[in-house]
Amino acid sequence: MPTNKKILWFYAISLLFLGINIYFIVKENYYISLIPFLLLVVLFAFFALDKVILLVLFLVPLSLPIKEFAPNLPFDMFIPTEPIIVGVMLIFILKLILQKNYDKKILTHPISIAIYINLLWIFITSFTSTIPLVSFKFLLVRIWFISTFYFIAIQLFKNIENIHKYIWYYTLGLIIVIFYTEYNHLDYGLLDQKAANFVCTPFYSDHTSYGAALAFIIPLIIGFLFLKFYKPTTKFLIALALIIIIGGLVLSYTRAAWLSLIFSAGVLVLVLFKIKFRTVIILFTTLLILFFSFKTQLFIYLESNKQDSSSNFSEQIESMTNIASDASNLERINRWESALRMFNEKPIFGFGPGTYMFNYAPYQMSYEKTIISTNAGDMGNAHSEYIGALAESGILGSLTYIIILLTTLYTALTLYKKLQNRDLKILVLSLTLGLITYFIHGFLNNFLDTDKISALFWGYIAAIVAIETYHNKTTEQENNKLSEK
Repeated sequence: MPTNKKILWFYAISLLFLGINIYFIVKENYYISLIPFLLLVVLFAFFALDKVILLVLFLVPLSLPIKEFAPNLPFDMFIPTEPIIVGVMLIFILKLILQKNYDKKILTHPISIAIYINLLWIFITSFTSTIPLVSFKFLLVRIWFISTFYFIAIQLFKNIENIHKYIWYYTLGLIIVIFYTEYNHLDYGLLDQKAANFVCTPFYSDHTSYGAALAFIIPLIIGFLFLKFYKPTTKFLIALALIIIIGGLVLSYTRAAWLSLIFSAGVLVLVLFKIKFRTVIILFTTLLILFFSFKTQLFIYLESNKQDSSSNFSEQIESMTNIASDASNLERINRWESALRMFNEKPIFGFGPGTYMFNYAPYQMSYEKTIISTNAGDMGNAHSEYIGALAESGILGSLTYIIILLTTLYTALTLYKKLQNRDLKILVLSLTLGLITYFIHGFLNNFLDTDKISALFWGYIAAIVAIETYHNKTTEQENNKLSEK
């Protein structure tokens, strides 16, 4: 009888769910169909969290803003990834409370401490925000990205193979987006630079975030080609993937992404020639002094450049310095100037995390506006991780973010020098160069409020911390095991 009752209950619940599902489908409400998928994800999150994280990584490039389906909602988020990420974070917190066994070496790591300080300041400035609801939502988004792609990912990376899987799952999803983008691009002609701005939608909001993701991945894929970890036959597939990604980057016509890769290559030269970090700082400081000393002359020269964005590669590169007629460059300057005026008004606490787009309109000057300027707050943010943070969270908002970057760079470069295992050295260097692309990209855009870039940004940092903590003293036996694969 107990077995028969279980069977009856199974059929009863199944029929009930089918009936409810049919009702909602008839009413053109399809969200109820997601319940079995969500239950399956919850089950995996409890018993196979690593598989859920890898699933999320694959889905991140393919995730869609919920406003694509429900434009009248008062909020936006990426689906299906962000609901899964929130669920993973809650399960992670529950496990922490019940098991209390998270590695203290990670909790007290200098990078982790830098992250806490940044989050604390975002928390404080959310109370002083001009729109607290927006700021606390911004804080929550940052917390669930860091929880999943940093703290949980570090535990996943105790197995070194999972770092490779992390990169590859994201890359596979990204390659699907590349094929989708270029298929759309064919309708306009692959050399149509203007079409490149929107053919990657709805997966990426525009070509700048799409280009940032492509640039982020390229140093890792190149690094994989030099690892003994992969067999020659596998390296052929890696080379093929690299060609596809580079092709996607070229056809994205994203100047900031190209520039970030050039800077990344420059850092590679500095590292390979063992130029001291102190020398780099002196050189960077000297360049800054020269820039401010000859700023007027430099801007006069730049204003003489009339080359707009173009399908011609050399002309597209030349257009990077056009601040006379290029609408994209001029609008970026308009946003920066507005952000700096906001910072001057509220230099300590700022206007509140995530609130720039709702506050900057009155701070635009009529003579700085462009044909793409708007007062509606619907065309993105400050286009800079650094300047945007100044406007939203004051001087400490920008400084605490920069401290995360500097701490990560110092940790990564120090670790690179210490490591004996060739594959690990290449992996750490590739992760560092990938991060450099976004450190540079952050001067021109800001995408850390999206899963598309946060998954890579925090994931790369997590991989560096994991290698330093768990794989820094790899035994000869483990080295041989890695080389045999």
